[in-house]
Amino acid sequence: MTQGRPGGATWAPLWEREVELAAVTRAVDELCAESTAAGGLLAFSGEAGIGKTALLAEVRRMVEGRATVWSARGGATVTSVPFNVVRQLLQPALVQLGPDEAREYFGDCYDIAGPALGIAEPGGRQADPQGVCDGLVEAVSRLARLHWPLVLLIDDAHWADQETLHWLAAFAQRLHELPVLVVVARRPGEAEGDSARHLATVAAEARSFTTLRALTPEAAAGLTRATLGEHADAPFCREVWAVTGGNPYESVELLAKVQDSELEPVEGSADELRALNRTARGRGLVARLEGLGTDATRFAWAAAILGSAISLDLAASLAGMTHDSAERCAERLCAARILVSGDEGLEFVHPLIAGTVYRSIPAATRTAMHGVAAAVITHDGRGAAAASPHLLEVHPDDDPELVEQLREAAAEHLAVGAPDAARRCLERALREPPLPDIHARVLYELGCATMLTSPATTIRHLREALSMPGLDQGLRVDAVCRLSQAFVHNDQLEEGLRAIADEASRLEQGPALLRLQAVRYMWEGIHAGEEDSPARSKQLAKLAGPLAGRDNSERALLILRAFDAMTRGESAELVVELCDRALVNGRLAPGLGWTDPEWTFELRLMLGGSYAFSDRLDRAESLFTEAVRAYETAGWSGGHLALSHAFLGYVYRRRGRLTDAERSLRESLRLADRVGQGLPMHWEAASMLIDTLLARGHITEAGAVADQYGFAPPSASTIYVPDAPSVRGRLLLALGRTKDGLNELEATAKALTARGQYNTVLAPRAYDLARALAHEDPKRAAHLVADARRQAERFGTDTAIGEALRCAAALETGPRSVALYRQAASYLEASPCAYEHAVARVEYGIAADSVPELERGLTLARTCGADGLAERALDHLGLVKR
Repeated sequence: MTQGRPGGATWAPLWEREVELAAVTRAVDELCAESTAAGGLLAFSGEAGIGKTALLAEVRRMVEGRATVWSARGGATVTSVPFNVVRQLLQPALVQLGPDEAREYFGDCYDIAGPALGIAEPGGRQADPQGVCDGLVEAVSRLARLHWPLVLLIDDAHWADQETLHWLAAFAQRLHELPVLVVVARRPGEAEGDSARHLATVAAEARSFTTLRALTPEAAAGLTRATLGEHADAPFCREVWAVTGGNPYESVELLAKVQDSELEPVEGSADELRALNRTARGRGLVARLEGLGTDATRFAWAAAILGSAISLDLAASLAGMTHDSAERCAERLCAARILVSGDEGLEFVHPLIAGTVYRSIPAATRTAMHGVAAAVITHDGRGAAAASPHLLEVHPDDDPELVEQLREAAAEHLAVGAPDAARRCLERALREPPLPDIHARVLYELGCATMLTSPATTIRHLREALSMPGLDQGLRVDAVCRLSQAFVHNDQLEEGLRAIADEASRLEQGPALLRLQAVRYMWEGIHAGEEDSPARSKQLAKLAGPLAGRDNSERALLILRAFDAMTRGESAELVVELCDRALVNGRLAPGLGWTDPEWTFELRLMLGGSYAFSDRLDRAESLFTEAVRAYETAGWSGGHLALSHAFLGYVYRRRGRLTDAERSLRESLRLADRVGQGLPMHWEAASMLIDTLLARGHITEAGAVADQYGFAPPSASTIYVPDAPSVRGRLLLALGRTKDGLNELEATAKALTARGQYNTVLAPRAYDLARALAHEDPKRAAHLVADARRQAERFGTDTAIGEALRCAAALETGPRSVALYRQAASYLEASPCAYEHAVARVEYGIAADSVPELERGLTLARTCGADGLAERALDHLGLVKR
């Protein structure tokens, strides 16, 4: 199969491509079949000039008339432009949609993906990169359903921007659901870091991955004769292959030059082939370009600076020539097979030519032209972000205006979910360098930009920012709070606390100091292992006691005090009263919302957790439902959304909606898995899921989750809700590992007692320990339950008291046991925890041999989704009815 090209040469890469074309044919047939409309991904790899682009062109030719085709191409000079390739890819669809139509069609993902695609203005906050990626996946999925069957062609994917590759890797995993065929071509070994990782994911999802090979001598001979005529003799054909190494692009270019020079294709002319071939690349290409004249050379330089989809007018402005002169230069360069004119503007015939031309520009001239390109693009109204790839190439020169442009570009990148692009801009701004009065602010902005991707980098930049003048008090306090957060996320709690203490020592009483104190208490409050936890609790109670919640610093301290009181098992009424004082008209105060950046996410989790374990599940569910909605609406699909699903799922668990709880918690772990591995959020969600599965009676599944997420010592020092070691001890007992379970629960009891944490609902280790010790050490078991009952009555919720009575009943026999079970059932009926009520009813029915109570408990168990409890009730009903 062949395809013509200008100059009469036959387009070589389709020689010896039968296997690749057969794979394409099968994929296209399956895509276009009405019965299946199956999508998928084909990936082709190969060295420069091996024929990847021509293969994609043949795919387009095969598909036209049968499916919609969109294409895009990466470029060596534009890899730093976020979302560049995905914007190219979707341009045909996006230009057909007006703003209102696009908003209606994209729905919820419009505000998330729209800014990345350039069809919507970004919001004022830093966008979550994972959320933007997910939004793009959904947006393209909707476009695919509108334009199906759809073929997406991506050439030179090794030069695609990182953000596009992130999307492509995620979208590839959705292709089995969509009538979309994606065909990707790339060079091996060109991409690095995250880009290489994303390309590896794409390759793993491909139904076919093929490495293109060079032409054989026989194919090179066939190509030579098809181009020059059948009279081309064998030695000449063999020399064409030897000179080009069978590279299809070089073969075509060499044969075109043979035609231009009217060289006879015979053995006597073979010696001249090497000289001709040198004019297709390197110095030979440069000499050929220079031979076209100074204007043409300068226009080619401008095109190389601009990269892909080159605008004639922009190139003319950059080259400093009139539109008419630029047109004439473009025509000469196209005739010389250096440029080609396409639908999207000018482009180089091949990336090898583009690279050679770019490298041929004298270094000083190249740098100056990048500076001019930035100005031209900015003047064209494309914004600082579009100009930033050129700004990055300008030599440092103490230019305050350049620093401001780079800061503006960084802000634009952050707003569309491209923190790596923002980081590059701010790092370049530091090399300018900034003026002394804003140097610290640039460091602060850089620290904020790297917060989500590299805590260690954030620490370095924020420390340096705080060491120099230029930050006002508000920014200094914010920088310290962010620095402490980065330290904590980098497992350096002590350093984080020290940074807060150092800054606090410089401040007088007021909101700024209160904020620092609140942040310190928060980090201390969610990390276990404090040496003097009771003393810290007294200090916090004293500080928060008189506060009325007049500003967010006071509200934060009230939340921290409530959480501390809840974990210590103080009066639940006090906990709820403190939580209520931290709200404004029953809602989170402005500045304390789920997506507000000033206060960390953990603070809101503490508020919801305090409500949840104080039997105010209605308020906890409202808060966490709002969190999920807020993060989904804002496009945050990383750790924040994962933990929101986890806490909402655990509220369902407390309510007895075990099936809903399991679903939400599994979604939490799915989201957490995308963020990383072995993170504290994995333990949090895994602990909650294991607790839920044990409640459902799915012990084997609970054990599998524990194995999958390494739910075993040693754990991180974070305080988990519910207490993870208590859940682990219960799991070990359920799995029959009694000795291990007892050891875990004994160690947990000792650690929690040392910290003064006595909430028996948050950490029910005493009940599991007492039941496990009931036969071998009944006296110890009775002491454990008696102490737990006192703590439960101190806390005062129906759930806490009911659970204490239920455990006490399990250690008794006869009428005493029945009476305690009856009391437990009464308390738990009044609590919002339906599963615990179901357990109490079943156990009361068993102890009293009561069919009505067992049947009531069975109904409750089935409603909750507690399969194991339902089986237990059925077994005893059968025994009682005999």
